[in-house]
Amino acid sequence: MDRRRFILGSAALGCSAAASPFLTPVALASGPWDNRLVVIVLRGAMDGLDAVRPLGDPDYAGLRPTLNDGKGLAVDDYWALNPALSPLLPLWQAGEMGAVHAVSTPYRDGRSHFDGQDVLEAGSLRLDGDAGGWLNRMVATVPGMTAETAYAIGQDRMAIMTGPAPHLRWSPEVTLEMSPQMRRLLETTLHGDPLFRDAALQAVAIADGMAVDDDGMATGNAASATALAEFTAARLREETRIASFSINGWDTHAGQAGNLSRAIGQLAQTILTLRDGLGPVWDRTAVLCMTEFGRTARENGTRGTDHGTGGALIYAGGALRGGQVAGRWPGLSEAALYDRRDLMPTGDVRAVAGWIMRGLFGLDADVIAQSVFPGLDLGTDPGLIL
Repeated sequence: MDRRRFILGSAALGCSAAASPFLTPVALASGPWDNRLVVIVLRGAMDGLDAVRPLGDPDYAGLRPTLNDGKGLAVDDYWALNPALSPLLPLWQAGEMGAVHAVSTPYRDGRSHFDGQDVLEAGSLRLDGDAGGWLNRMVATVPGMTAETAYAIGQDRMAIMTGPAPHLRWSPEVTLEMSPQMRRLLETTLHGDPLFRDAALQAVAIADGMAVDDDGMATGNAASATALAEFTAARLREETRIASFSINGWDTHAGQAGNLSRAIGQLAQTILTLRDGLGPVWDRTAVLCMTEFGRTARENGTRGTDHGTGGALIYAGGALRGGQVAGRWPGLSEAALYDRRDLMPTGDVRAVAGWIMRGLFGLDADVIAQSVFPGLDLGTDPGLIL
């Protein structure tokens, strides 16, 4: 039995894997630190202007005559959260959740989910296939790292964790149908390996929550995201220090109000599941929710938004200073928009991650700017670490 590739099961995909993969991976790695970092990739391009609404901007209402429903959760005189984020409002008020607005990767103009996600996970425009993902490069900068518990759940892999630095993978590839007798055999076979036994049985429990319809299509996405968060929290309570997984459902070309509400509700439940599962470790945890690009400032004719540029990063965790919308706001006047259509990026989302890694793990700024994110200008510390 190959510990690095333990096959259990998966569901078929019925739409674009980049825009809406049902089961995308979760990767974890151990480290010599006491702090934890969780990176959640929001696949499909979250509309940051709807998730964290600049109601105080005089041009916002005119750009979004139907999406601006007036029901946002005001957090100050300028900003309001999407109502679907209401479960996280107590975290915001406690200073354990916030956002950074008008940020993006260096990716411009192509507006392709696949390319945008490649840049986000590689952390660079140099996509030569050899550099790996930025989380893997970060791990590679730390001497003495060992592979502890690293899993990829789903048909895709988390490119953000690929590379030469030590990490383990688990990638389900076939439909899981396991009788009680087979489960008992699995437990018996792995009895002498408690670490992998417990992980495998947790994976079985996750698969139990992944319903499949008569055509073999996956259903119950919210339940699976919650299960992944529970699985991740359990590992982070032990020796794991870095985790990354993804959540789909953010491509909102039409009917955005309902579709985005469901995706945001799923993210809110995922963050709360992490918080509850981590317990006292939550105070030493940073959760970064990143997406490949933002969406157009102006809503389209189908009450949705199209692929854009600038967007928002949502963060949570007891190790971070929340209760704020950080970043430099450019405004939404036509002259202020990127290409007169998108929110203008005024910050690099990689720099946000870089400063948080520096604060959590004590990495040197030159290491971040040269090895983790080659060529990055870190700029000014946004002061998000407590």
